[in-house]
Amino acid sequence: MWAVVGLGNPGRRYTGTRHNTGFAFIKRIAREWNVKLRKKRFFSKAVEIEREKEKVLLAIPQTYMNNSGLTVKQILEVRGVKPEHLIVVYDDLDIPLGEIRVRKKGGPGTHKGMSSIIQEIQTTGFPRIRVGIGPLAPGADAVNYVLSSFSKSEEPLLEEGLRKAREALEMILSGEVEEAMNIYNQKGKTLPN
Repeated sequence: MWAVVGLGNPGRRYTGTRHNTGFAFIKRIAREWNVKLRKKRFFSKAVEIEREKEKVLLAIPQTYMNNSGLTVKQILEVRGVKPEHLIVVYDDLDIPLGEIRVRKKGGPGTHKGMSSIIQEIQTTGFPRIRVGIGPLAPGADAVNYVLSSFSKSEEPLLEEGLRKAREALEMILSGEVEEAMNIYNQKGKTLPN
């Protein structure tokens, strides 16, 4: 079984903000897979489906970003998901808008949601897809920036990043995390058509 968790903050105030890119991704996947995220499972809105004979749980934590680990810990404990079958999708200021990065494991960087997850589950050994929301303008306040909405001119680049994240997700679910890293961790590279 796989669990795919997108990070963000619940509530209308945060809808459409850069920091909710993980939520936007999971909601998009749920629409594409024709399923609805339900409330009150694992401190999250979640849905479990079967795809190609494999169960996949999609979740968006309702704990606020800094406590995302509470949701992830519940999912791993209750559903018996192994950390290597957990995929976390979240925003990253250090990656340009329209780009993504894939990692098999690693530290949280400066992301509070990732810090919470690693603290709660006591491992860094899980795949993640970092969706670019940067760059931060010199001298700009990072908190205000991540809580701001995308402009109309940025929306096509956001779409490009979410499309790449969707392709990377399919590759990871197929056991091709290394291939996804090779493709998406080089600036400007995409899957061949």
